Amino acid sequence: MKLNNSVSCEILPFVLSRRRPSEKCGTDRFHRYNFLKTLSAITVQFIENQQWNTMNHKNLALTGMDVVTPDETITKGLILTKKGLIEYVGPGRAFDKNAYDTIDLSGLTLCPGLIDAHTHLGVYAEGAGEPGEDGNEMSDPVTPHVRAIDSIDANDMAIMEARNSGVTTVMITPGSANVIGGMVCAAKTTGRTADEMVINTCIGQKMATGENPKRVYGSNKKSPMTRMGIAALIRSALVDAVNYKEKLKKKKADTARDLKMEALVPVIEGKTMARVHAHKADDIMTAIRIAEEFKLKVVIEHGTEAYKIADILAKKKIPVNIGPTTSTRSKVELKDLARDNAARCIKAGVHVSLITDHPVIPLEELRQEAVKLARDHGVARSVALKTVTINPAITLGIEGRVGSLRKGKDADMAVYTGHPMDPAATCVMTVINGCVVFDGRIKNP
Repeated sequence: MKLNNSVSCEILPFVLSRRRPSEKCGTDRFHRYNFLKTLSAITVQFIENQQWNTMNHKNLALTGMDVVTPDETITKGLILTKKGLIEYVGPGRAFDKNAYDTIDLSGLTLCPGLIDAHTHLGVYAEGAGEPGEDGNEMSDPVTPHVRAIDSIDANDMAIMEARNSGVTTVMITPGSANVIGGMVCAAKTTGRTADEMVINTCIGQKMATGENPKRVYGSNKKSPMTRMGIAALIRSALVDAVNYKEKLKKKKADTARDLKMEALVPVIEGKTMARVHAHKADDIMTAIRIAEEFKLKVVIEHGTEAYKIADILAKKKIPVNIGPTTSTRSKVELKDLARDNAARCIKAGVHVSLITDHPVIPLEELRQEAVKLARDHGVARSVALKTVTINPAITLGIEGRVGSLRKGKDADMAVYTGHPMDPAATCVMTVINGCVVFDGRIKNP
């Protein structure tokens, strides 16, 4: 196991300074020693993997690899980074080797870092059980003022697994128990704290239709108990936000701060997206109906039955974050789940991004969702790659920073043993903000 010498590893000296027991000391004690040795090494590796944001950005020269984007393929390409940003991307050429740390990636393929437009990463930390379930504030069906950033566990092991698979940026959202669930953030998959991870604290307001709010509150004989109750609560909250904005505009002295309304005003102003959880076609149409009434910018999350109304979505230019497409039909709203949903929507002209809904399926499976789109459903590999790179960047409103390889954008990249849409390809390196945060070319002894 490769260890970073710059990391202070206090657990190793404590564990390994103890006398190595001979087998004569007994099998149990011998196994305990090996267990502690392994545990300490894993702990050190985990600590190391969290340290990248504290390291100085090095100027990198990535050479010799094929560079694949949705628009082109550059054979034996070159990428130069400076201060965490892309300085040059194109065919190989001469450069000042003294100004860069050169990494030879000959025989490998590089693409933009992958982006998952809908996860619960860190707010449902793996292995944390019920104490780590911090995605749904189920005390009130309308909680626009709660923020995903305040629930993120930056030590969630899934963050490391995501970046080790080439996922560099994610949307982290509250769950769908509430009709209005709170503020959604965009984050990189590296950082010691949520503040180091997050690149935008609020890129949308989570809303939910259908089965989940009905189940959570209706089972307790509270509103909403019906779909019309859900729609009414959303509309009422938006009307309250409109009225609150008018009071602020008139500078009424008796207008007290209201965190709920402050969170919703940017939504009615069109500055923040309404990100609406909707599986069934009728729930999608309800979301569109409300969005048109209040002139909201809306994104459909999941869109399990989007294929049924793909022409409407395309005509109205409503983007859909589809998935996870490989989940089971575990509830009524998933009854009509179609594996080719995304392909049919793309064919109709809908702006589609693929999602894992982590932890519904693990984040490291994001690329395979796109692979299946190309392999099983006839979508061009270049188009499939867009659904996990530039398309989600656009949907999240962060395309100026991530999603493609352009000069001046964040130096976020994934390197594979083959084309990223090749099912057999494996991620061997991930670069975030110009730092190599994963190098799978170095094998453990």
